[in-house]
Amino acid sequence: MAILKVKFNLQKRVKLAQGLWLLNWFCVLAGIVVFGMGLFLKIELRKRSEVMDNAESHLVPNSLILVGVLACTINCFGGKFCYDSLDPAKYARWKPFLKFYLGACLFFTCLTFLSVVLSFLMKIYMEDTLAKGLKNSMKYYRDTDTPGRCFMKKTIDQLQIEFHCCGNNGFRDWFEIQWISNRYLDFSSKEVKDRVKSNIDGKYLTDGVPFSCCNPASPRPCIQQQITNNSAHYSYEFQSEELNLWTRGCKEALLNYYTNMIQSMGALVLILWLLEVTVMVGIQYLRTALDSIANPEDPESDSEGWLMEKGLKETLKSLLESVKELGKFNQVATAEEVKKEEGTTVATVS
Repeated sequence: MAILKVKFNLQKRVKLAQGLWLLNWFCVLAGIVVFGMGLFLKIELRKRSEVMDNAESHLVPNSLILVGVLACTINCFGGKFCYDSLDPAKYARWKPFLKFYLGACLFFTCLTFLSVVLSFLMKIYMEDTLAKGLKNSMKYYRDTDTPGRCFMKKTIDQLQIEFHCCGNNGFRDWFEIQWISNRYLDFSSKEVKDRVKSNIDGKYLTDGVPFSCCNPASPRPCIQQQITNNSAHYSYEFQSEELNLWTRGCKEALLNYYTNMIQSMGALVLILWLLEVTVMVGIQYLRTALDSIANPEDPESDSEGWLMEKGLKETLKSLLESVKELGKFNQVATAEEVKKEEGTTVATVS
């Protein structure tokens, strides 16, 4: 028994074909936008890959790029089919391929939905990769003379200035690492010696932060050294003073930046998925309506369209049988090719 059966006359079939033609081209435009967003996200991730963990994945941007390319390809074919469907001669040429086309549409809608899920779940992954990446990057801030790390200071300074942030979780993170290179420390100074000796790892730790942590909007000149020492600065109280440093950590700033971007992209891909489902259902109705015309010699006669000709279980079984038959056909074709090659070899030898 057919599921969700609908009756069609010629006028309804024409309107359905025209509406699907227009909807297919909307999907092509959406696919171009998704493709562009995937490229943009990939560039943005590569731009700041130095402050991310080495396990950084481009799964989401790659999936968006793939979805964009497939959307353009599949919906171009869909638009052409809808345009040709009302011409009986042209429809006859399309008919053998429509089941495979609808199968491709079903696969594509599943892939699109998976991309939506990945987009909304990426925040969990990004939080971990940013936390590890920023922590490691801050350790290399001082290595301005080390090949392969000499750019890290510039990268972190630009990051903190651009995103109005300081440290990984906050400015106190800089207190726990030596961010000043030994090259710029006077080891003959008693203060430097005492600081190095007071640390188990022999590092020069201070309650200071790099200049890029300073908030230029603050009316007071930036206090970036001896931040916790009230007596080192005039009219200054560390606990109550509103510090002229960025208080937000860079992990939070970058996470918000990427999360808002990726979730906006995910929302657009979700809209594309809804459009693709609508197109797939519409093409199924159009195909069945054209196949069930009461009098094939009279294109204006009434017909019926349906979503599934049988129940869900029967439809899935028939799909599996079609796949198995296709596999058997490929095996037979391969066996015939092998026999032909053997026959050719025997003829050549004789």
